[in-house]
Amino acid sequence: MQKVTDNVYAETQFAGCNPGFVVTSEGVVMIDTPQMPADAIKWREEIAKHGPVRYIMITEPHGDHFTGAHFFEGTIIAHEGTREAIMASSAEQLKERLQETSPESLPLLEGFSYRLPTITLNDRATVYVGNHTFRLINHPGHTPYQVAVYIPEEKVVFTSDNIFYETHPFLHQAVPYEWLESLDRLQELGAESMVPGHGEVCRPDYIPKMKTAIQDWIDAVSDAINKGMSLEEAQDTISFLDRYPVDERMAAMGPMLQRMNVARLYEVLKK
Repeated sequence: MQKVTDNVYAETQFAGCNPGFVVTSEGVVMIDTPQMPADAIKWREEIAKHGPVRYIMITEPHGDHFTGAHFFEGTIIAHEGTREAIMASSAEQLKERLQETSPESLPLLEGFSYRLPTITLNDRATVYVGNHTFRLINHPGHTPYQVAVYIPEEKVVFTSDNIFYETHPFLHQAVPYEWLESLDRLQELGAESMVPGHGEVCRPDYIPKMKTAIQDWIDAVSDAINKGMSLEEAQDTISFLDRYPVDERMAAMGPMLQRMNVARLYEVLKK
């Protein structure tokens, strides 16, 4: 676990997203949750040292961000689109995946159910907890429903998966041009530290590199379309594995990730 400021903590070593929390004068606010049940329980024990969990702010509609909410108290806040994604999630499918990836976690899922947000937003919301302000802002990009959480008192922003620090971005549900605009909006917040969805805690000076990564993908797929390539031909041709490394825990997914990214961009850019 990394102490980002006196009151902000983040974990960048769990499988899945980077969860974090903020210690306020009226309790703890979590941003995202650990994906693996065993990690969620460890995280819960660590957070308990700092106070009760008041809120859980979920930044996007993918399971590595919201699955662990089952193991925590606190009111859940998320984008309306994320709430719909959680409603559509299957606990049985989760158990099947864990049977392959983390069978030791299965006993911890007794009585498991996905917790739904009870407060949602579509554009932005502000939550005041003790002496801290939490500005939740919809920044479409990795998905249409990404939410950045900016804490001005700490000058820290949790970016969700709009920032993949020094690791390969997933574009399988991306809105690519909005992603570029959202990165500009992140730059304007005035944060001094960023907790990315994946990768190490970084500073806003990484944003131009993230924009380049997204633009490179757009340009490569646009070029393939302009050359008259079919989707399959583009998928067989385009790869950035040599340029943007895949998280080592997901290295086996690298080739499939390239094909997923190409498929999504091909669909969007064809329009």
